[in-house]
Amino acid sequence: MRKTERYPVEGANSLWHIYKTVPFFKVVKNFTVIQLARYTPFLGMKNWLYRTLLRMEVGKQTAFALMVMVDIMFPERIRVGHNTVIGYNTTILAHEYLIDEYRLGDVTIGDEVLIGANTTILPGITIGNHAVVSAGTLVHKDVPAGTFVGGNPMKIIYTKEEMDARKESN
Repeated sequence: MRKTERYPVEGANSLWHIYKTVPFFKVVKNFTVIQLARYTPFLGMKNWLYRTLLRMEVGKQTAFALMVMVDIMFPERIRVGHNTVIGYNTTILAHEYLIDEYRLGDVTIGDEVLIGANTTILPGITIGNHAVVSAGTLVHKDVPAGTFVGGNPMKIIYTKEEMDARKESN
């Protein structure tokens, strides 16, 4: 189950309440920083931008590929471990605006995790150390450490034990 905080709204849908939940100039600043980071080919610069200007926790030697989109409103709620790869065009969300409520949740991605291209990670998710997420996956629940998951809906393809056995046989 995803770990999110729920905030009900009245009247118009929750997205109409956006600037009651996050300051306008924070969104403008975050948008500018994220767009710069999405296109820069320099991994060290991306990590510096994320750590310094967006207050994300990003481990050493973590690589965000081209076009990765981190949460524009609450990037400070995203933590990524060391030596992790976030694949091309992946989206990492820490918020979701619904009709009658909005939800916020921390996203924690462990150490030495591989996230395939075009993956979407929803708020309130934890991805354990050494996990592998297949390209195009919708991560809608926690991913146990060492497992290989994929699909929509996301399913476990190999457990940690099966992954360890596959590594030993190679």
